[in-house]
Amino acid sequence: MEVEAATPFLERFDRALRELLRSEVEFIQLIEDDLVYAGGKRVRPRLAYLASRSLAAGGVPHEMKLAMAVELLHSATLLHDDLVDSAETRRGREAAYRKYGNAVSVLSGDYLLSRLLFLLAETGRMALVHLFAEVARQLAEAEVLQFQVAALEDHRLEHYFRIIRGKTAALMQAATEGAAILAGLAEGHPHRRALATFGEAYGLAFQMRDDYLDLMGEPDQLGKPVGGDVREGKLTLLLLRMLERAPEEVRPILARKGADAGDIDRLRTLARTTGAAEATVAAIAHEVSRAEAALEMLPPSPAREELRALARAELGRVR
Repeated sequence: MEVEAATPFLERFDRALRELLRSEVEFIQLIEDDLVYAGGKRVRPRLAYLASRSLAAGGVPHEMKLAMAVELLHSATLLHDDLVDSAETRRGREAAYRKYGNAVSVLSGDYLLSRLLFLLAETGRMALVHLFAEVARQLAEAEVLQFQVAALEDHRLEHYFRIIRGKTAALMQAATEGAAILAGLAEGHPHRRALATFGEAYGLAFQMRDDYLDLMGEPDQLGKPVGGDVREGKLTLLLLRMLERAPEEVRPILARKGADAGDIDRLRTLARTTGAAEATVAAIAHEVSRAEAALEMLPPSPAREELRALARAELGRVR
């Protein structure tokens, strides 16, 4: 059976998601239109689709429900995170809570979660419910840990990796491992382990790449000024490596959140001269290699090669 291309699947995905989220309450509908249909890259649904098709050419049962579930949890998290972080925009538009107020934004996020629970119930797979419950726990703990790290100035590498594993990698792992659960594979099955490892490793590489480009990318490619994490007081792997190598110069810049003229440019220079940039790229390469190695446990297929291409693309963006 010929494997459906990702683009037609994502077109069907958008139609199915719109139908699932239809509400007679205007504010809910407006927020969902802004957030869910405002040009997101659909990375997580694509992972769910490709993982599904790597196990069966025609896809595993309920693959569309899995794709929608991971996107709903991601979108609900964005609604709540924007409010907590006092973000002004999301995907180039004014953040929902700024347009409609805190209560409407939070409750709309809860509406997304209610539809997520509906989808999980529809699959009839208790193991999938357990997986998403665990992801939700990790997301919440990682978010609180990020505030704790900032408040106590306890900037350890182990904290950074726990945060990005909980906020990013866990959900991407759910997208890929979830397909194995829907295929009926037990926890110890090599194909399920492969997809779980791939999802986690890809998620870590994805977030480290995003953090790296926040400082080292070019504004015209990013669509925003560089140094956003510095200005928000978020310490990424790149910044932590710079602190190890040039603390006397880096720490004052981070303390004032890059507020002085030339601060961001100086950090970009230090990232290269101290070797922090090279070390960060090496960390990304390690996770990409781990993701690729996991794929070798799966049978050859076009979907497996697309997953490999996604992983390699993360490294290509920083080289």
